[in-house]
Order: sequence, then structure tokens, then C-alpha cells
Amino acid sequence: MIKFLDSKKKNFYEEISSLGVLYGENTENISASVSKIIADIEKAGDEKLLEYTNLFDQRNEVSVDSLIIEKKTLEAAYLGLDAKIKKALQIAHDRVWFYHERQLEACGSGLNWSYEDDQGNVLGQLVRGMERAGIYVPGGKAAYPSTVIMTAIPARVAGVKEIIVCVPAPRGVCNKTVLAAAHLCGVDRVFSIGGAQAIAALAFGTKLVPKVDKIVGPGNLYVAKAKEKLFGRVGIDMIAGPSEVVIVADETVDPLWVVQDMFAQAEHDELAQAIVISASQNVIDNVRQTIEENIKDEQRRGI
Repeated sequence: MIKFLDSKKKNFYEEISSLGVLYGENTENISASVSKIIADIEKAGDEKLLEYTNLFDQRNEVSVDSLIIEKKTLEAAYLGLDAKIKKALQIAHDRVWFYHERQLEACGSGLNWSYEDDQGNVLGQLVRGMERAGIYVPGGKAAYPSTVIMTAIPARVAGVKEIIVCVPAPRGVCNKTVLAAAHLCGVDRVFSIGGAQAIAALAFGTKLVPKVDKIVGPGNLYVAKAKEKLFGRVGIDMIAGPSEVVIVADETVDPLWVVQDMFAQAEHDELAQAIVISASQNVIDNVRQTIEENIKDEQRRGI
């Protein structure tokens, strides 16, 4: 289940170097596919958006309007949540909101300034929220309401006027907790669109999806490649690769905490890596045992 590398072994450096080589989908083929999707969306807009959504999410929608998730649907998802999940969402929302309010206060009056020079020119800096931000929320292999909370809230606190969310809906099904988080965070519009086609639609704008100033949020290799190709046409947060975590653990560690951190990253994708480094064989053995005890309860144990 878990690979063990020992620094005392002769082949240790070869083995640890191999961890940096990610085996997976052919990135050149992905790049070509993403380029075609982007070109199609730029040229044909909603027509291709609907076509790709039906193809990749295994849907049979006949109208592009079916990709709109109404606000009443978001509210219903929120109201229908299990009480514990609703409370967890609210706590996360409040903590993230409080953090970004303090961040804004810390910037304070230092953000905006101006002066008039000896020739009568007024020079300075004015910082304000963008007109429109687009958030990509994963929804294929896993769903992350935390992505909504961690992106929509700073945008709202910063004064962004309109927040758009795109989330894939495999076979037409959206995760209810993601929709509830969108309601809680006051997202303006939500579309059940995923992949490179969603990134292209946000970047160019279509009749259905408005053009945004910046796109944020994680995604798979197709999403990352689309953001890379469209950077310059639209702002992006970063080009994120497969999730990784490295945990350095000593004898004081609770192995369950280590395993929970490992699971939180490993569940994202088959290409994700979770690595523990320890000078203690006892720690490694405890972590391995804890993985075996807990993974059977994980919905995404296959990945």
C-alpha cells in the first residue's frame, strides 16, 4: 500500500529521485486537446461549451441554459444540509472572512495614495476590487466546498463586484455542499461547467458565461494547462500541479494527524503524492499501521 525508502540502502537516491517523475497522462496530448477546446470556445462559444460539457461530463443537455444553476437551487442545497455539515461550513466561512477582513485592515490606508508634483500632475495608486472574478471549483473526481470558501470570500471582502463559479456536474449531478457553500458565500452566478472549456468560457466570455478579469481555483491537468495557455488574456492565480505534501515527523507526533494530512492531499488525484520523512522506524511503522486502519473508511480509498 505504501512505499518505504531507507536512506541506509544503496539505491536510496535513485529511488527518491524517482518520486519527482510523475507518470500519468501524456502532457503533449493534453496540451493539444486543450488548445483545440480553447479555440473552439473562442470561435463557437456556447455551442461548443454545451457540446464539450455533454461529452466530458456524460450529460445529454439540449439547451445551454441547462448549465445555469439557479440561486434557489443553491439555497435549497444549503437549507437541506445535514446540521453538522452546515455548522462546519459556517465556522469555516466565518474564520476565513475574519482573516481577510484583518488582512484588508492591515493594508488600510497604505493601499491608496496620491500626490501632486511641481508640474500639477496628480500621481499615485488606487487599489480596488476587480469588476468580475471567476472561480473554478473541482467537481469531477472529488468536490471541494473549501475551494468556494477560500476564493469567494477574499474576493467579496476585497470588493469584487461579481463572482462567477464554474463547477463540473458529472452525469448532471453537482455536489450539494459545494452549492451550499456558494449560497453561504454570496456567489452571484453558478454554472455546471467543468474542464478546459469552463476556463476558456470565463476567459473569453460567451452569451451564457460572462467574461471575467481573473480566474482562480484548482483543477486537473486540463484546467491547469488551460489557465497556462490563457494567461495574458485573463488573470490567473497560479498554475498548480498535482497535490503534494511532505511531513517531517518525530516521536512526539500523533500518527493519526499525519495520516489525515496525507489523505487530504492523496485523495485529489492519482498523481498526488503524500510523503512522510522520519528518523524513527517506530514513527514510520505507526503511520503505516494507522493508514491500514483508517483507509478502509475513506470514500476515495481507491485513489
